[in-house]
Amino acid sequence: MKRLLSTLLLAALVAPAFTASAEPKRVVICTVTTGFRHSSIAEAEKTLQKLADESKAFTIVEYVRQPDIQVPKKPNKPKDLAKDADDKAKERYAKDLVKYEAELAKWTPEVEQAAKAAQARLDAGVKTALAALDPKHLEAQKIDGVIFANTTGDLPLPDLDGFVNWVKAGHAFIGMHSASDTFHKFDGYKQLLQGQFQTHGKQVPADLVAADTAHPANGGIGEKWDIKQEEIYEFKESSHDRAKLRALWYLRHHPQDPAAAGYAPVSWVREDGKGRVFYTALGHREDLWSDDPALPNRVNTPEISKQFQAHILGGIKWALGLAEGSATPNPTVK
Repeated sequence: MKRLLSTLLLAALVAPAFTASAEPKRVVICTVTTGFRHSSIAEAEKTLQKLADESKAFTIVEYVRQPDIQVPKKPNKPKDLAKDADDKAKERYAKDLVKYEAELAKWTPEVEQAAKAAQARLDAGVKTALAALDPKHLEAQKIDGVIFANTTGDLPLPDLDGFVNWVKAGHAFIGMHSASDTFHKFDGYKQLLQGQFQTHGKQVPADLVAADTAHPANGGIGEKWDIKQEEIYEFKESSHDRAKLRALWYLRHHPQDPAAAGYAPVSWVREDGKGRVFYTALGHREDLWSDDPALPNRVNTPEISKQFQAHILGGIKWALGLAEGSATPNPTVK
């Protein structure tokens, strides 16, 4: 019965909410990283394409990807032992040190030079790819929204302020998981998103609470949503003004300590000018994106994956103006 309800839930959300003659919204997906790169990006792209194909609500006009150029990394020396390290820690440190010295011996001047050349090619390729996010290009291509799917780092967009203003002028911006670990040095983006990644602990079960069960990004899930395992972000308090956004999903405790009561944001929406912003901190794990039962190392069930897909599809449709939902701030939610 639960499997049937999950299937019906997703089917209802992917059904077109507009006439058959309406043109689907035009979307660009960016998965470029200059920091940590999530292994789930490939599954994210597959799932977003699947939702576009099934819902007919939006079409993915372009994927903004970085070139597949591997840059050799100089080995890092193991951290110094703590003064109170036990014998087991000392033994592990000794092994790590031997491994480090062996790798360092391979780091010849020729290898270092090759690494610099590869990095230069990668940087040039990233810059070329991100030209697709130039506001002039977005306007010329009649793009309705941009999705940052697990991006990281300070991306070299050709016009940072112009991109933010393009959103404010009446377009959609959708950020997923580490989209909040992007542009740490750009205040305009931080103000747009209203959430800057600070840290995370180990992956944990997440007992999410809905702040708005009627919003499309609730995904029809209801008042509570239990995820078996996910990496839950903590955000810099100075970057998250609850008076400027509408909370959708949150925790009633610290992500790493269920006994520590409090408010921990997970997903929200907001309007900025005429633009709409949807963000979810979920999306670290492959088995949250993909509902393939045969996916290796699965912890979250396919039903949970379908709930996640309903969540992000609802948020995307809202941001694109295809589904009704409030963006009125709800800072008193606890």
